[in-house]
Amino acid sequence: MSYCINPDCSKPKNPPTVSHCQACGAELLLRGRYRMIRALGRGGFGATFLARDEMLPGKPPCVIKQLRPSAEAPHVLDMARDLFKREAKILGMIGNHPQLPRLLDYFESGQEFFLVQEYINGLTLQQEVKRGGPFTEAGVKQFLSEILSMVQYVHDNHVIHRDIKPANIIRRDQDKKLVLIDFGAVKDKVNPIYSPNSEHTALTAYAIGTPGYAPPEQMAMRPVYASDLYALGVTCVYLLVGKAPKDLNYDPNTGELLWREHVQISDHFAKVLQKMLDISVKHRYQSVEAILRDLDLEPYMESLAQNMAFPSASGPSTNGYPGGPRSGDLATPISGSSGGSPTSRLAAAIRARRERSHSGDKHPPSSSGVPLPSAKVIPTVTMLSSEDVKQKYTKGRRDFSLQTFQDLDLQRTLLVEANFNQSKLPRANFHGADLTNANFGRANLSRAILRNAKLVKAYFHYANLEGADLRGANLAKACLSNANLRGANLCGADLTGALISDDQLATARTNWSTIMPSGRRGII
Repeated sequence: MSYCINPDCSKPKNPPTVSHCQACGAELLLRGRYRMIRALGRGGFGATFLARDEMLPGKPPCVIKQLRPSAEAPHVLDMARDLFKREAKILGMIGNHPQLPRLLDYFESGQEFFLVQEYINGLTLQQEVKRGGPFTEAGVKQFLSEILSMVQYVHDNHVIHRDIKPANIIRRDQDKKLVLIDFGAVKDKVNPIYSPNSEHTALTAYAIGTPGYAPPEQMAMRPVYASDLYALGVTCVYLLVGKAPKDLNYDPNTGELLWREHVQISDHFAKVLQKMLDISVKHRYQSVEAILRDLDLEPYMESLAQNMAFPSASGPSTNGYPGGPRSGDLATPISGSSGGSPTSRLAAAIRARRERSHSGDKHPPSSSGVPLPSAKVIPTVTMLSSEDVKQKYTKGRRDFSLQTFQDLDLQRTLLVEANFNQSKLPRANFHGADLTNANFGRANLSRAILRNAKLVKAYFHYANLEGADLRGANLAKACLSNANLRGANLCGADLTGALISDDQLATARTNWSTIMPSGRRGII
């Protein structure tokens, strides 16, 4: 379909190959290359569209954001143009991060301004919660371990996101990693106002943010870095409760969000969230580093270090993007570390904390007011049985990450999009289960039974599948990159389009009936 972007068009939907709108006559091929497919959202600033770039092979999808100033005076257009270029520069700078959308193009056309960004395919966290129910405490900590490194990177580039919320965080289908979107580049509104000292309109700062997620200072047009940390705290509450902040009560005297009674989490984690949600900027967390210091992230150290490891500009890229964060653009290093990006330095600091705990030292005292747990405190783990998993899944829960299971028997069970990330599942029985789009990243599935299981688009990145029975399993388009397949039985399995190397296949058992990634039987 070709979608007309003329806001006055009565019938914007057109056949996919026409060049002009059949209803209003407007051109449908923007800049001679971008064909709009459908509208993604509209607001006072303009609109956002899903489009295809018809100049590139395969006509890949992209997202186009349109800014339409609300005043046509020349000086207003000049100011809008300057603002637009500045925001495009910011997006171009921060888009080097592998979990932030890249800026592909920006241009002006007919006194309208357009940003073209990478399209991220996947579900937002808001959609995940609506489909699968609230997250567990472990799931939210895992979320924080990944999102905090992105927020740190954004802040170190002197950018305040201003609209962190579940709808702006996508879990990318390709690798199940979180991607932070919508940096408000086109949310600065050109607004005509009256000034007693001037007869002209002026470009004003617009109170950007979503009510309930944006703290008071941001809605008063004075956002600071801690404003993003407040929005992140509200996002955590949404993930735990499954309700938007507008559906929760507030303290009428302080304006504080009343959420504690709706969740069952540890007192320590509750104190961390409460400090993130402090109405007073002075008493709120001031940095990502302070949150990481106060969070008990021992079970998440490995994944956190992985999420925060990025190459320097002088070294080769390992994440698919050329170069990396420029060391000259970064903030002061964390005490006790040197070199690399701030996220890699954070990872180094956390690894050092883990080493101290292993040597018997206690955690250093917190400077942020939240007491730190002892290094030797072992978090309580609730063991889930097979029936627990079935019942919780039926009631909408999808997150079973970072759990330890024993004698798990889930034969022929529907577990579509279940999340077993980093869980211990040795000898688990998933015979004939439907695990489409399930996440087993870094999970231990040694000698697990996955015979005849439906594992289409399942995610096994760095999973341990040693000795697993995968006979007859449907692994079409599954991600098995870096998974341990030593001794795994793939006889009769369907690996069409799966992400798996020849070296991995050489360590597994295959036969003439195994359908290889190429779609051919028994031939690598």
